[in-house]
Amino acid sequence: MALKPEPTAPFHSVQYALRVLESISKHGGGVTDAQIARETGLPTVHLTSLLRMLRREGYVEETTDGAYVIGDSLVLLGSGATRKAALEAKLQETLTELRDSLGAAVYISRYLDGEVKITQVADGPRTPAVYEWVDFRSSAHASAVGKCLLTQLDQNGRRDHLSRHKIARLTSKTITNEKILFSKLDSQPATVPVLDLQEYAVGTVCAAVPLTAGSAVGCLALSLPLEHAHRLRAAADTLNRRAAPVVLSLAI
Repeated sequence: MALKPEPTAPFHSVQYALRVLESISKHGGGVTDAQIARETGLPTVHLTSLLRMLRREGYVEETTDGAYVIGDSLVLLGSGATRKAALEAKLQETLTELRDSLGAAVYISRYLDGEVKITQVADGPRTPAVYEWVDFRSSAHASAVGKCLLTQLDQNGRRDHLSRHKIARLTSKTITNEKILFSKLDSQPATVPVLDLQEYAVGTVCAAVPLTAGSAVGCLALSLPLEHAHRLRAAADTLNRRAAPVVLSLAI
């Protein structure tokens, strides 16, 4: 599978978070934020927000004397025997929190073995998941998830995918011209969510942001019924800002 060069944004904070975790893990008895700042070279303001996120996600804990130690979530994700189950549980917890705060169904998707796969979903009675009326594997050209994954492939990777899954018109808004589709994918900024405005299904709008963790191709997405379309862009921007913990879980 051919990948595009790794985008520079929006997940710089994940690389910084990994540096912070590395610093804390070297000090079994705990380490102060001042010492972490010296070891990582991070400005205090940036470090404070990272530590807040890491505490919220359970990766670090603050002791009564103000030092930081490794948290339970990191211990679980770091142990080989339980890593897969711990990772799935951690991601599901994060998705559920996102679902509730966004008021939207939320998904994690991966590009695995040349196919689009939805690997985890958080939905509910008030936040229904997208009805899969056309196999997601065959509709990457139309869905926010599919387009977000395709943006992370190079031209050859995209052509290989579309040679196996022909472009079909799913709604009146579906792009069916490969040249136009590729042009839109190429012009998609890495820092801006990919949108699906009824291209996959009439009555549904979606957004997706890339999950860049090593060489893996993945995305975090949300869907809303059309009557909530006015909330899509704000929800997509929030999804983008809140993606860092998901990437961090995948990167550890």
